[in-house]
Amino acid sequence: MNIDLKGYRAVVGGATSGLGLATAHQLAKCGASVTLMARNKEKLADTVRSLDNSAGQDHQSLSVDFLDFESFKAETEKFFTGKKVDILVNNTNGPEAGSVLQKTTENYQQAFDLLFKTYHHLSHLLLQGMQQRGYGRILNVSSVTVKEPIPNLILSNTMRTAVVSWAKSLSREVAPFGVTVNTILTGSFETERIESIIKNQSKESGVDFEELLQQKKEAIPAKRFGQPEEYGYLAAFLASPYAAYINGASIPIDGAALNCL
Repeated sequence: MNIDLKGYRAVVGGATSGLGLATAHQLAKCGASVTLMARNKEKLADTVRSLDNSAGQDHQSLSVDFLDFESFKAETEKFFTGKKVDILVNNTNGPEAGSVLQKTTENYQQAFDLLFKTYHHLSHLLLQGMQQRGYGRILNVSSVTVKEPIPNLILSNTMRTAVVSWAKSLSREVAPFGVTVNTILTGSFETERIESIIKNQSKESGVDFEELLQQKKEAIPAKRFGQPEEYGYLAAFLASPYAAYINGASIPIDGAALNCL
């Protein structure tokens, strides 16, 4: 099976690091023209230059602040209105760690703006064109925590669960138009994000970072964290015509860890 995305335009959020970066690279390797979204303009420019363009792609970038919803809304509307987009990968940085009793109503609102409103706004902004063309792929980056919440990540646990419910409902409404909406339930991957989470847990628990890191890996049946490129492979498949009958799904990619949490 050869995934050929030549002629398709993809948009990837949080695209200068971690899983967003890996997804952008894989989509470009498959021939898609990729628009990268992140906050840092210099990193965006460097990442655009690093993408494969052997198929003559037109890679672009858009600097946005996912934490400032009103500016995010204005910038994306200005940039994408009237433009063809076939593949949308909704992805942002995660909210700050913390427990239920530590977080305020304002914290929940900020997390809602970051993890739900940005996904909803950009999806609806691009959906009309997808429906008119009879092809669209919306991929939502989420987490296995929607199945089993992880302690000290209450904001992420809560908002990502809301995304799954919304995505399933949306998938049913847009399926007749050739548009799919799927959610990837992310496990532990070798990224800066997971390192930061484990460092915080180490500080809270008093357990040495390296010891805690090894414990996390041993708890996964695969006995390792995933590599970001493995995530990109799944995203590229779901973005392709081969995945036309996969819709409304929440797909774990976690080394079989979900039932072991």
